[in-house]
Amino acid sequence: MKSKQKDYFAEKAEGYDGDKSRTQNVDNIAETILKELSFSKEMHIMDFGSGTGLLLSQIAPYVGEITAVDISASMIGVLQSKMDTIDCKLQIVQMDLTKETLDKKFDAIMSSMTIHHIAHVQALFNTFHALLNDDGTIAIADLDTEDGSFHSEDTGVFHNGFDRNEFLSIAKHAGFRDLKIQTASVMKKETGHFPVFLLTGKK
Repeated sequence: MKSKQKDYFAEKAEGYDGDKSRTQNVDNIAETILKELSFSKEMHIMDFGSGTGLLLSQIAPYVGEITAVDISASMIGVLQSKMDTIDCKLQIVQMDLTKETLDKKFDAIMSSMTIHHIAHVQALFNTFHALLNDDGTIAIADLDTEDGSFHSEDTGVFHNGFDRNEFLSIAKHAGFRDLKIQTASVMKKETGHFPVFLLTGKK
């Protein structure tokens, strides 16, 4: 089911991977995820807000299958053009996970820089918990609280980053355990330097 809402990334998708600060940020996030989570070729994981696949392409060699979920048709188009370069089985789903759900379970759910685009974060974390197998893990990277200068244009932003303790308590409230939050990267932009955290936890 295609959603009717605006594709905020329609203008940006094509040049998305050309932004050095963005790719460096995702490299740092991927490195931290690989340090914190144990993957295997038996695992089927979800990348929520997969975009052009910058994160999943780095995790792909360590897992069996990835389901990429994104709402933006233009970002998915870029990812589809790279399918041959992704080192695992890849399924791409265009949907709004805050309004619909998937009829499958995952061994891990990861997400990079997407949660600040989500209005109801607690509800999303509850969905993540429901979509995971027992002992499944999450690895969610997003911005620390910032003053609004991170986004120079409207891409459907609901939160100017997050307070780490609040983010932890949302995950805890959804039922996650063994929670840990740490700095994974600092994104350097003309408007400043923006710390990015990684939250990991287990169902």
